[in-house]
Amino acid sequence: MAQDFGTLKKIYNVFDPFRPLPAGDPAYVDCGEVRGDGDILVEVGREILYSDRMTCQLYAGHRGAGKSTELLRLQKFLDDKGCFVVYFATEEDIEPEDAQYTDILLACTRRLLEALKDNADPEPLLTWLKDRWHDLKDVVPNVSLESLDVEKEIPLFAKITANLRTEPSLRHKIRQRVDPHTTTLIAALNQFIKDAKRRLPSGYTQLVVIADNLDRIVPIVQEDGRSNHEHIFLDRSEQLKALDCHLIYTVPISLVYSNRATDLRDIYGTDAQVLPMIMVQTPDNQSYQRGIDKVKEVLQKRVSRVDSNLSILDMFEQPEALHQLCLMSGGHVRNLLLLMKEAIKYTDALPISKKVLQRSISETRITYRNTVYADEWQALAKVYHSKQIENDERHRNLLFNRCILE
Repeated sequence: MAQDFGTLKKIYNVFDPFRPLPAGDPAYVDCGEVRGDGDILVEVGREILYSDRMTCQLYAGHRGAGKSTELLRLQKFLDDKGCFVVYFATEEDIEPEDAQYTDILLACTRRLLEALKDNADPEPLLTWLKDRWHDLKDVVPNVSLESLDVEKEIPLFAKITANLRTEPSLRHKIRQRVDPHTTTLIAALNQFIKDAKRRLPSGYTQLVVIADNLDRIVPIVQEDGRSNHEHIFLDRSEQLKALDCHLIYTVPISLVYSNRATDLRDIYGTDAQVLPMIMVQTPDNQSYQRGIDKVKEVLQKRVSRVDSNLSILDMFEQPEALHQLCLMSGGHVRNLLLLMKEAIKYTDALPISKKVLQRSISETRITYRNTVYADEWQALAKVYHSKQIENDERHRNLLFNRCILE
């Protein structure tokens, strides 16, 4: 099946795993029937629509499992129900290798200002900045107090979050100077939010903030022996919940499966919703055909965006190669797309040979093998047989690194 370079390039790029599908995208596949009976529109969306109070919910799942795509679906669903949704991916504001609560609050402040600048008076936040200016002026250079006005407020908060993300030398300084004043920042932000809710565009009655990609925050053990995840989502939970609007934060799956899971439920008033893998194997390690068929559908819908007449089955030299690809993905969408992308990269013309697919699988296997410490292999073997994890740091790290899939 000869394919020109341009077609192969299009097929290669249609499997880009780092672009979440927008709501309504024809490539979206509803995998609910092979992921359990969970539905973000019901579990998270209705909690917001039915509640008489402001809600704060946690959404979890492995990185690359499709959470962003589901959250964008939720955004569209809530928008249709009269909710003004401020969705943002936090990687533009937060360094996942070194993140703290203050970074999240500043990111929310920046994004709410950007989204609602035409619907509310930002004066409370401008006043807060002016009151803190003596502490902040050296971490945001080239801005003077005299020139600080509403028009420059949004880029100034953007500059602060940019420095938090990209400038390790300034990160500690910013936190040190903002952290003692987070209570007053929350109060100013809530004044801004209150005004914004009174003046939302026609047809909107609620305000919702979705902070995505916080699940990428790398677990780091602090001086007190507890993880930064606990410090952010448990110790600072009252501040996370304090904004006067509905809130959804993504949270690392390793925290949901820790001994603090009941604390999360007690604090946030509901269980963290988890997006599981697509089930491609049964608990006794047999192929699960319904799940494999759903994975094939994910691939087919991507391919159809390039050529509606091209079958995913015809793209492989042997049918069993496609079956192997689905199994090797573990039902993890990003792994699936990356495996496919790599296989296409080593292909001069379709169909994809078994040898090329094996190379793609082997390279991925090496990556995961390098992730596993020597003393973790026995734990992985036990999980393979029991399909259960022990509640300890080792298993939580394996969950976070996607060596164990939920």
